[in-house]
Amino acid sequence: MLHSPPVRLAEVTCGYTEKQMRGPGKTREILGTRACVSAEMATFEDESSTSQSPVDLFNSQGIDITPNKDRGVCKIVKRHGKEGERPMIGDKVHVHYTGRLLNGKKFDSSFDRKEPFVLNVGKGQVIKALDIGVCSMQKGEVCLLLCKPEYAYGSAGSPPKVPTNSTLLFEVELLNFRGEELTEDGGILRRIKVKGEGYNNPNEGATVHVHLEGRCGGRLFEARDITFVVGESEDMGVPLGVDRAMEKMQKGECCLLYLKPKYGYGKEGKPEYDIGPNAELLYEVTLKDFEKAKESWEMDLNEKLEKAVLVKQKGTQYFKSGRYYHAVIQYQRIVSWLEMECGVGKEQQQAIQALLLVAHLNLALCYLRLREYSQTVENCNKVVELDSQNEKALYRRGEARLLRNEFTLALMDFRQVLQVNPSNRAARCRIAVCQRKIREHHERDKKIYANMFQRFAEHDAKVGRLKRKKEESGLVDQNNKAVKKSRTKSQDGS
Repeated sequence: MLHSPPVRLAEVTCGYTEKQMRGPGKTREILGTRACVSAEMATFEDESSTSQSPVDLFNSQGIDITPNKDRGVCKIVKRHGKEGERPMIGDKVHVHYTGRLLNGKKFDSSFDRKEPFVLNVGKGQVIKALDIGVCSMQKGEVCLLLCKPEYAYGSAGSPPKVPTNSTLLFEVELLNFRGEELTEDGGILRRIKVKGEGYNNPNEGATVHVHLEGRCGGRLFEARDITFVVGESEDMGVPLGVDRAMEKMQKGECCLLYLKPKYGYGKEGKPEYDIGPNAELLYEVTLKDFEKAKESWEMDLNEKLEKAVLVKQKGTQYFKSGRYYHAVIQYQRIVSWLEMECGVGKEQQQAIQALLLVAHLNLALCYLRLREYSQTVENCNKVVELDSQNEKALYRRGEARLLRNEFTLALMDFRQVLQVNPSNRAARCRIAVCQRKIREHHERDKKIYANMFQRFAEHDAKVGRLKRKKEESGLVDQNNKAVKKSRTKSQDGS
């Protein structure tokens, strides 16, 4: 239902007053809990013919929460939430809900699935009424929503449970919410204050015009209008996290970006802004306008080759200044442009292969410095596919494997390096390191297994002693019984 299910809503909404919902003499809250029992539900059904109708209740008590104030979604708060922020567009929210028709019939409930419903609010994943309703709530709040058809399922309905042109009732509880994660490591969290227009986003290499406001620990340290190229924000002193968020934004969008140190100013901090090392930042970013760069499919091969040379130079510039993440962005652009290309002639093909080799080799070195060893190995493998005797790729792959404690694989790589270049002293030293690590590993294994076997032997010996003791105890008992029996017979005989 609801394009996807909605959010938590009451089992006993349907326009009843709080007194009716509590029942005589009861003090417990009903809404926002699962406390309704079948007897109470039956009571509500019996009273429904005489109680105030849901529409009348919302007309008298409901608040219009629609942007254009057409009373398409009206709200009654049944339990107030915690004072503070409300969900923003794109936030990941956890809710419980129950949805009913005006006649009280339930058509959907997250409780029936025994787990909260999770959605990115404001993204059209649920009916419009719920996007509007949830964005008006605070954490812990429980509310009732009366939703007109145009904010629900409209003239189509949602057969077979929701008829056409149905006004719906929801009870919703907002359990939790947090921003949208833009990266897999959770280093950039976005919350949209103002939704942008259209469906276009800046791409890599686009020129963007933005307004930035940066805060650290609640202190505003910069506010400026700035123009920069996506992927090259370092040139203008703009943090990596802001740069990486650009491709997710739309013109006119205003969002909050919560940046972990990796995507802010890192270990170095920013002394001119009085920002120390490993500081978390909050940026408010407004994308005022942008001009997209040419997409890969819009460029011919010669243009790609020309641009790849310039991008390689930019990547090398970033690498030399220690901006490895920025360098990675540049080298990855080369790969995205050329990895599926085939040159018309031998000269073009050689140019493509040379640029791809450099890009993958440099990516491997960047990831090695960033301690992302799996990525290092992956890029070295790409080089080896193009050139099986590439000395740098074999050596860097060996380094990554050594640092991942894959000593045998690393040893094989360094030996291959010596086959390519017998005078490579660094590889020879690494071979010695690998051999020492392998010996140490074997020694540790021997000790572990020796201790393990010793413990097994001690355990077996202990079990044996207990068994013998038990057997000896059994023999003594048998002898005592035999002596007692013989004495008894002797006494009887006398």
